Amino acid sequence: MPGTASSQQFSRRTALGIGLGTAATLALPAQSASAASAVGGSRLAAPGVQVRRAAGAPKLPKLAAKAWLVADNDTGEVLASFGAHRALPPASTLKMLFADTVLPEFAHDLKHKVTAADLAGIPYGSSLVGIQAGTTYTVHQLWQGVFLRSGNDAVHVLASMYGGVGKTVAAMQARAKDLQANDTHVVSPDGFDHKGQVSSAYDLTLFARAGLKNSDFRGYCATRTADFPAGGGKTFQIQNTDRLLTGQGVAAYQGLIGVKNGYTSHAGNTFTGAATRDGRTLLVTVMHPKSGYEAVYEETAALLDWGFAAGDKVSAVGELVTPLSERPASSSSAASASASPAAGRRPPRCPPAAGTDGRSAGPRRSRRWRAGACWRCGGGLAPRGGAGPERVPLGGCL
Repeated sequence: MPGTASSQQFSRRTALGIGLGTAATLALPAQSASAASAVGGSRLAAPGVQVRRAAGAPKLPKLAAKAWLVADNDTGEVLASFGAHRALPPASTLKMLFADTVLPEFAHDLKHKVTAADLAGIPYGSSLVGIQAGTTYTVHQLWQGVFLRSGNDAVHVLASMYGGVGKTVAAMQARAKDLQANDTHVVSPDGFDHKGQVSSAYDLTLFARAGLKNSDFRGYCATRTADFPAGGGKTFQIQNTDRLLTGQGVAAYQGLIGVKNGYTSHAGNTFTGAATRDGRTLLVTVMHPKSGYEAVYEETAALLDWGFAAGDKVSAVGELVTPLSERPASSSSAASASASPAAGRRPPRCPPAAGTDGRSAGPRRSRRWRAGACWRCGGGLAPRGGAGPERVPLGGCL
């Protein structure tokens, strides 16, 4: 049966710019050096709540989390944030980075007979799915243990298969660097409390967005229950610990598609969730609400509700950057030299030039922009050999 390493019992436990309208504009404090070089835009490192609401946009809910972020999964726009780059213990939400790194390496039907060495070094007090030495599991079953029960025993078996914890940690750190998740320092693959192991609401959202591009990742984090081997040909049922998915303790969130929750006594509660409504997918990360185990889910649901209700009445305050490995060689080298928006990056969809219809093209939906200004630098815009998404900023973005 799944549980913890101590008891073997079941355990339970998310750019500069001018606002659209005087009432909706937030004063922007003077930038520090770190803010000026922040990945995704300077406002994401600025103190206080970052949001650009137009007239008629809903107010943000009252939140107690130490850090949070709301982003559009498709466009990469960050719609609102608080402490986006604040380094905090991630707990098991770090398993999203583990999956981003290791999931593509093994075939689903590959079988592995677990040894005692595979299970060595699991931190005391870890959540466990109930893996037993001497029992053979498929890789598919091991990933069910990771995603549904947040089993550190499943993580350590997969890490052993990958080449060991040290090699896995190094690969995870390299993957974080590729994703430009520069707030993240990996000490263990399971996300358990270790000195110096930190991430941020921004980085966790990057991990979730990268993972959701993988159909296997999407399938696992959306699975509510599964039958897991108990040895001797028997099975027992495991249930996903994501309460917004299962509806245990809180109301299930309509349209939720994952992704990962976490809890330790040091980290408190952390959660990154994704939901789709009317063809639009939003990502929300919430870290360390001040009190109450359900608060992380309640605040995530409130931010998802806000994001869907806000629609086109809010403008981006930053962006989820593209992985370095997915950028053209010329821009990758520039991005490596500087994490600033001035390093040659452009938004997933640049705003159109003044005098256009105020919309940018997109494969799934149109997104309304304020014509004539870039949300990152405030500069003017001009076409580059065409219209729509080929229009680029002329201000500080290039």
